[in-house]
Amino acid sequence: QVQLVESGGGSVQAGGSLTLSCATTGFTYATYCLGWFRQAPGKEREGVAALDSEGKTTYADAVKGRFTISQDNVKNTIYLRMNRLKPEETEMYYCAAGDWCHIMRPDMVPPTYKYKHWSQGTQVTVSS
Repeated sequence: QVQLVESGGGSVQAGGSLTLSCATTGFTYATYCLGWFRQAPGKEREGVAALDSEGKTTYADAVKGRFTISQDNVKNTIYLRMNRLKPEETEMYYCAAGDWCHIMRPDMVPPTYKYKHWSQGTQVTVSS
């Protein structure tokens, strides 16, 4: 059974930084698609960053240059480092995993249907 357990959310002042972690268990695909998404109340879930099993990464334009997605294959953990956070980025953040995607553009996060497994979500609150 695949599980994604997320941690690292919390409150920070505008301009501050947070790192989200997502520990995966039972996820043993040779190829994979790993992503971070966020969602505000009443809005659609939007892709923030993703990486594929070839090591390619992609970011939403709104976070490019400030957020970094990475993985630790030994710890089976995905990270999202978020710098220079803005109040409008106060949302629930989710990590997600799928069995395959091919990142072809640096500014297009694969859509939600590419991911079979999702974390429970963690709240990030950025105060002004």
